[in-house]
Amino acid sequence: MSDTETREDRRHGPVTILFGKDGGKYPEGNSLLVEGSRETWIVDPSLGVVARKEALPRVDRVVNSHCHEDHVAGNHLFPDQPWHCHEADAVGFRSLDDFMAIYGLPEALEPAWRKSCVDLFHYTPREEVERFADGDLFDLGDVTVRVVHTPGHTRGHSALVVAWGDSVEERLVFLGDIDLSSFGPYYGDAWSDLEDFERSLRTVRALEAGAYLSFHHIGLVDRVTFEERLDRFATKIVLREAALVEYLDEPRSLDEIVAHRFVYRPGPAPAIVDAIERRSMGMHLTRLLARDRVEEVEPGRYLAVEA
Repeated sequence: MSDTETREDRRHGPVTILFGKDGGKYPEGNSLLVEGSRETWIVDPSLGVVARKEALPRVDRVVNSHCHEDHVAGNHLFPDQPWHCHEADAVGFRSLDDFMAIYGLPEALEPAWRKSCVDLFHYTPREEVERFADGDLFDLGDVTVRVVHTPGHTRGHSALVVAWGDSVEERLVFLGDIDLSSFGPYYGDAWSDLEDFERSLRTVRALEAGAYLSFHHIGLVDRVTFEERLDRFATKIVLREAALVEYLDEPRSLDEIVAHRFVYRPGPAPAIVDAIERRSMGMHLTRLLARDRVEEVEPGRYLAVEA
């Protein structure tokens, strides 16, 4: 079976979902074609879109939910069309250096990641991209797309609400990397923010639609399944923080917290995992200190405070 044959397309109203391999498992993802009577958009063109490049229809605009490697992998296929993203992520398209700043990797890890973003994900800079903001509404002709700013994963991460009628059932919410996975929320980059992510989870819960689509893993679900998955997804944040408090039953350093693993499974892992653990759990540690749930008992060593 060829790579292309392991991907599928599915129509939902005016939206064609271009599923990636294995349900959009990273490094692939689930992209969208949104077809109105006046314009056709492609949203988050993934590696699966690159594989389909010979079969793509005419596209008028490229829209990115945020500026991350797997979501912009197919942007280069559309050099003559405008590219759109949230104003807070727009600088990431300006140059490879600006793109790398989103991740904030340690100096030793950046060269390999920089090469991967170019060679595997086809990162292509563009000096100017069209910027949208929370609440912006676009009319494609009998189809509208509304921007809902959902930061946390990146500063500009946004959900998109596609509507083609007046009823709730005639709406689809594209969740981007609020991916409803068992891994849970990812907030391990320089442009990530734990508390923004929590607010964004509350924001998307309030979006009423007949269908919800994640870029990775879960794919297309109905409202009931969305709520169930969202609850489990959000609970991962609570569980990570509770586990950290339990671990700090004796003084520990951030290095020990990183080595223990709260986001990823314990055991050997690529060096980048340590960087992600450090940033993610550092946010939890900072919050616990601010809430007097943890105290710094000696320089660089932290202990949970009994409730």
